[in-house]
Amino acid sequence: MEFDRKQYLDKLISKMNNGRVKIITGIRRSGKSYLLFELFVRYLHEQGVSDGQIISLALDELPNAKYRNPMELDRYVREKIKDKAKRYYILIDEIQFVSEIPNPYLPDASDKITFIDVLLGLMKIPNVDVYVTGSNSKMLSSDVLTQFRDRGDEIRVYPLSFAEFYESYKGDSRNAWPDYYTYGGMPAAVSLETHEEKSRYLKNLFERTYLKDVVERYRIQNETPVLDDLLNIVASAIGSLTNPTKLSNTFLSEKQIRINAATIERYLGYFQDAFLLYKSSRYDVKGKKYLRTPMKYYFTDVGLRNARLGFRQQEENHIMENVLYCDLIRRGYDVDVGMVEQNIKTEEGKKIRKQLEVDFVVNRGNERFYIQSALTVADPEKRQQEIASLLRIPDSFAKIVVVRDYIKPWRDENGILYVGIEQFLLDEGLLR
Repeated sequence: MEFDRKQYLDKLISKMNNGRVKIITGIRRSGKSYLLFELFVRYLHEQGVSDGQIISLALDELPNAKYRNPMELDRYVREKIKDKAKRYYILIDEIQFVSEIPNPYLPDASDKITFIDVLLGLMKIPNVDVYVTGSNSKMLSSDVLTQFRDRGDEIRVYPLSFAEFYESYKGDSRNAWPDYYTYGGMPAAVSLETHEEKSRYLKNLFERTYLKDVVERYRIQNETPVLDDLLNIVASAIGSLTNPTKLSNTFLSEKQIRINAATIERYLGYFQDAFLLYKSSRYDVKGKKYLRTPMKYYFTDVGLRNARLGFRQQEENHIMENVLYCDLIRRGYDVDVGMVEQNIKTEEGKKIRKQLEVDFVVNRGNERFYIQSALTVADPEKRQQEIASLLRIPDSFAKIVVVRDYIKPWRDENGILYVGIEQFLLDEGLLR
């Protein structure tokens, strides 16, 4: 099954020959290699670029292990650039496999040569355009970007959005959403037919790719069961506020394992670096400030999340929230968990402050939206409960409630828009 990945291909095309390194990032198996080596190469061919002008190398393949040495990689590519009158396109897959080595020309062992040096050097060749993929966010840390001297452009690739999934869906369209929130949007999983095939693939991805990558990269010894348990606990708690201390207490109470909060925070960071998890910070809407804790974690793909739990915990409300979060960041928004305070009186007449949650505070430039995710608001009491936080936000930015039901979008007397999840995911114009 082929997917056109138009959003990402258009970004690549728009950045061609701009003098910067194009860095395609995202979770492994999300389609980065397919985007670069199939869709982009096809586009180059359509523009009259010959095979001899395309220099491609997949560093995660064993026959190419030699080129994980930056000196060998640089030599290999330069030897392929033979004609100064032609433009060459350098496509390197999984650049993070390139090792850091001591500079053999200097006595100081602390002076290193990295893939950054290779890419900066290639970028300066006038007839060369450079594209790389990477599956680890460390390659785009502030230090790395500084070394690029503002000469790198990131294109983040996500698993298939619901819109991409829906466009290629072969079954009854009424089953598209249940299939998506169950198995997610990993391209290979979408192409499989049966539950057994999809389940086996997603579980194997975790065990043989993601966990293995984290363990090997960070040289974790004897802690793989802890990483497994941590992923399962986070998977069970999507949509719930948490923090490393709370997770540490969960390990002690449920697993009888003592693991301090700092270690848990570090492990969660590893999963974020591998693009497995996203962390959403908490924002005080009235106070206009971020709160350090608690926060929420979401999985990059809900199919991976469900596979972690053996497809046993299928709470559609929490899965909806995870899907919405991922779709919003795919669209280029910054997304936080919102909070507003409400002053109430108890039955005893005591005044107390109650914190109400706004599922998502969504920002991009001058745009802002507030979004609540709810299974249904058919019951008036339930609707008032869902919009209580939105009514207490003292500004005029758009407020939206996304529901599971398929409904005709409508606005209430407070100007709040109500829309079904499928409509919201299929029509990006709703946020314009």
